Amino acid sequence: MTRVLVADDASFMRQMIREIVEAEGFEVCGEASDGLEAIEEFKRLHPDVVTMDIVMPRKSGIDAVRGIMELDRSACVVMCSALGQETLVAEAMQAGARDFIVKPFKPDSVIDTLKKVLEKEI
Repeated sequence: MTRVLVADDASFMRQMIREIVEAEGFEVCGEASDGLEAIEEFKRLHPDVVTMDIVMPRKSGIDAVRGIMELDRSACVVMCSALGQETLVAEAMQAGARDFIVKPFKPDSVIDTLKKVLEKEI
């Protein structure tokens, strides 16, 4: 079963992603409400994929991607961004993110993106 770590400072967004991925049969193995917590949870849980919000307190999603990549260059991180955050998405991709999902989420695009980046891992 694919294990997902969901990092977003908004609890309703974490819940929305949880519902989408669990309906597809994925397991949400952990959640984080900021970038520092995302790095700590990544270290502890070793998920197959991380969904990462860009704008979060304490440490941004971009800085969290950098921290995760320092721990594991093969980590699979997918950024979650609102419309209009294109420059931040580009920076996140340079930091090591594999892809991005645009908010508001469409369940099919979330699952399609996660499956696409996970297939590249095989």
